[in-house]
Amino acid sequence: MDRYQQRRDRLRKLLRKAEIDSLLVTNFTNVTYLTGFTGDDSYLFISPDREVILSDPRYTTQLGEECPGIELAIRDTGKSMLDTIESIVKGRKSALIGIEGQSMTVGLRDRIAAALPKSDLKPTDGLVERLRLVKDKEEVDVIRRAVHAAERAFEVLRATIRPDLTEKQVADDLEHQMRLLGAKGASFPPIVAVGARAALPHARPTGARLGESPLLLIDWGADLGGYKSDLTRVLATGKISPKLERVYRVVLMAQEQGIAAVRPGATAHEVDAAARTVIEKAGFGKFFGHGLGHGLGLDIHEAPRLGVNQSLVLEPGMVVTIEPGIYLPDVGGVRIEDDVLVTKTGHEVLTSTAKSWETAAVAW
Repeated sequence: MDRYQQRRDRLRKLLRKAEIDSLLVTNFTNVTYLTGFTGDDSYLFISPDREVILSDPRYTTQLGEECPGIELAIRDTGKSMLDTIESIVKGRKSALIGIEGQSMTVGLRDRIAAALPKSDLKPTDGLVERLRLVKDKEEVDVIRRAVHAAERAFEVLRATIRPDLTEKQVADDLEHQMRLLGAKGASFPPIVAVGARAALPHARPTGARLGESPLLLIDWGADLGGYKSDLTRVLATGKISPKLERVYRVVLMAQEQGIAAVRPGATAHEVDAAARTVIEKAGFGKFFGHGLGHGLGLDIHEAPRLGVNQSLVLEPGMVVTIEPGIYLPDVGGVRIEDDVLVTKTGHEVLTSTAKSWETAAVAW
């Protein structure tokens, strides 16, 4: 039995527990997770005795190659996806159909309800996402490869950056290098921020040149094999003010404490608190306005969330980012981020790019 079949069978157990006979999976990422299909615009209908991928003629050959053994319902030209859904559901003994309440739009729900007037649509709450929380060995191995591609690309970038380059050029070069190393592309548009712009957690690269400030923040990751990596480093391209150096050291200490707290049985809140307490004690608490981290996998941001009041308990196989930051408006910001695997005995840091203050310096 392949791993995708095992995932679908585990989903069936969750459906039985939720007292739902069938589920219409409309989140394309969840379809990928359950079937191995790497395209989009396709749904999966799963019940105790049937599994059907609903798609269109563009993907007939690809589906046959990637999802052998799964029934296909390929809509004819001129037919809508709603027509295909109706043809699959028609005649079923149970009129109760589970839908993905967290990702389905109200508009789509209403259109399906109109097409299936005799069926009762029951929203579900993250059933497939619950399965995706814990990665299997193959998933972890692909994430390792995504980390490796991102780190190698950063090494090339670091060796070639110049003061006349713009933030935009650096971001483009970084993504290009990741592609050369086998990645599909970047996990997300790379964040490259110079000087005071580093205080913007989601700064968009601009025409600002690296030579305008000695502070450079880079947040990037590779999308390889469908899985994502996510790292952040801060470089000093010149003399940094004592205040920003102190901020860097505080963030690094907070990150180290956050990583140390990652272990099976720890709650997401406890891990966040381990890092947040360091920043608060240093007097920068109000300048750390986001959670400590998030899960990584097929999506760049997925469960679990590490933050205040997050009660989820960590389990072996979860992969999370640990990324505390301090952002001083009009001055600059520091964020340091690594990808961490929860193991049976504690944790493993998957990323290895240097991050000590001494290694942050870059000579032009």
